[in-house]
Amino acid sequence: MAYQTFRQEYLQVPPVTRAYTTACVLTTAAVQLELITPFQLYFNPELIFKNFQVWRLITNYLFFGPVGFNFLFNMIFLYRYCRMLEEGSFRGRTADFVFMFLFGGLLMTLIGLFVNLVFLGQAFTIMLVYVWSRRNPYVRMNFFGLLIFQAPFLPWVLMGFSLLLGNSIIVDLLGIAVGHIYFFLEDVFPNQPGGGRLLRTPSVLKAIFDTPEEDPNYNPLPEERPGGFAWGQGRQLGG
Repeated sequence: MAYQTFRQEYLQVPPVTRAYTTACVLTTAAVQLELITPFQLYFNPELIFKNFQVWRLITNYLFFGPVGFNFLFNMIFLYRYCRMLEEGSFRGRTADFVFMFLFGGLLMTLIGLFVNLVFLGQAFTIMLVYVWSRRNPYVRMNFFGLLIFQAPFLPWVLMGFSLLLGNSIIVDLLGIAVGHIYFFLEDVFPNQPGGGRLLRTPSVLKAIFDTPEEDPNYNPLPEERPGGFAWGQGRQLGG
């Protein structure tokens, strides 16, 4: 019974969110079981281009460290905001969502060539949070019951939290920068005088991912409730 319930809930998760979060969990599980090591996953341009270990271009986005607070924190935020984007502003536009993944991943990888970062998954999560927050500017957030603010401040609050924990903020800044570039090119520049859309989803992605009809029985989670959790007045992001 429990398996059937879990399977039903799992299949209700939109495809891109389901695929990415599952890949992250399975990668972490493989590391925990010592089937693979982080040294086989991290971003290393020399190994990629000289030894042709091209899988590192993807696997460095799938590992968030060993199971612990940092891993759970990142998984919660990744799942919530990736799902809200896919069921919200990208509803019925799976190809456009995949293109955002590819654009953000490519840009982070190019920057990663010049910045000493070995895993980019956390930066990718911050990018998703940034795009969601800018597209939902009037949602009020409550962080640990201490801070109440509008959604666009969320990425900066998370960066401050990382700083308090003693982590490097370079990863957060990278995610914010890439998220802002995407948001500007997709949402701001096309609406400016003389502007236009510079980002266009390739037709091959539309042919693969976009279906002509939507399932009438599919009920997405409300976008104003992060991750579908009924947090009540003033959404609380931790505890």
